Amino acid sequence: MKHPEFLRWLMLALVFTLVSPVAAQNYYPATIGNTWILESDTGEDRRTYTLEGPETVEGKEFTVLKIETEGPRLETPDIDRYFVSVGDEEIGLHKTILDEGALGIVTAVFEPAATFFRLRLAVGDTWKISAELKLTVLGREIDLENTTDVEVVSLEKVETPAGTFENCAKVKLRQRVTSGPLNLDATSYQWLAPDVGPVKYINSDGIEYHLVSFNMGLSYDVNGDGAVNVLDLVFVASRFGQADAAADLNGDGMVNILDLTLIAGNFGN
Repeated sequence: MKHPEFLRWLMLALVFTLVSPVAAQNYYPATIGNTWILESDTGEDRRTYTLEGPETVEGKEFTVLKIETEGPRLETPDIDRYFVSVGDEEIGLHKTILDEGALGIVTAVFEPAATFFRLRLAVGDTWKISAELKLTVLGREIDLENTTDVEVVSLEKVETPAGTFENCAKVKLRQRVTSGPLNLDATSYQWLAPDVGPVKYINSDGIEYHLVSFNMGLSYDVNGDGAVNVLDLVFVASRFGQADAAADLNGDGMVNILDLTLIAGNFGN
């Protein structure tokens, strides 16, 4: 039987041989602590994405994506909360609590979980998010039907105050809300940069936001020596197959080949 140490070094060799930086790309890094701040050109409108948690709901732990929108058109900031889980291929959506300002609070529970975003994106990818919503206004609940069609329409270069990002996935989100005779249709666009996340957003009113700053709670320099190098690969490989949070870079609960590819894709940074 092969010695475990030999298998770890063999895994490292395979990562270097087979994995390119493109293969390691994750379009929505969903590690707790990650924060993205986007602002309009005038600076009056701001949209802040923050990953918080874990938060326990009915005995299950979830990461919470909080999106806070501020601007002169809003009396108070709108705060939307998405309860998600991170898998190998996608971010699962389990629950939403959306602040619609004067319209009230909209809640939805997804059983089974819906696909919120896929971690790896290609032009032509499509999926659908459907839910029965409850709108609470002045203590009264109104049932709504919501469908969001998601489509990756192109890969683009995006220039922002925080930097220029290549191969950004432009994602179209067409949302339809119905309740009896009521029928609302809204389209927005989200640009996601590989291994960074949200860098640009256009809402249904045409307000355009660009990334001005971001803080990635995730560090690929797992041994803290100031560079992503072979020592980080060794650190992760030595914990292969274990539930070790320090080496579980993508937060899927297990140290595996995906964590090694993240190190390899950021080698030398």
